[in-house]
Amino acid sequence: MRSLVYDIEFRARAKRVQAWGFGLLSAAALLWVWFGVLLLTPYDVDGRYGSSDCESRFFTERSTANEGAANGTRCAAERDWPELLGVLGLSVPLSLVGAVLYTSGSVSNRMSEHLAEVTRLNEAAAV
Repeated sequence: MRSLVYDIEFRARAKRVQAWGFGLLSAAALLWVWFGVLLLTPYDVDGRYGSSDCESRFFTERSTANEGAANGTRCAAERDWPELLGVLGLSVPLSLVGAVLYTSGSVSNRMSEHLAEVTRLNEAAAV
């Protein structure tokens, strides 16, 4: 027969795994928010000859946001696409590992609760 201490330790371990998963999913969500801010907000570039206002990468009135590079402005080089895609790419493994850990912790906790309930019902029926 299983001990109560083992059940408590198992559930605590499952809750820890679930909390780690939630933390990683939260970190991935923060990276998505950061990506959105970098993509959608206008920004300033301080250069040698003063500062210039730059449009956001997404809401530009010109044909592309990189059009300013041909004109010699620093706007295109300041928020480069590799930086944006790097932030987005970093969120993918965090969200995958977070989802696996959260799901594993949740299932382990529910299975432990179910087993405890079945054991309690079997003991009550035996009496």
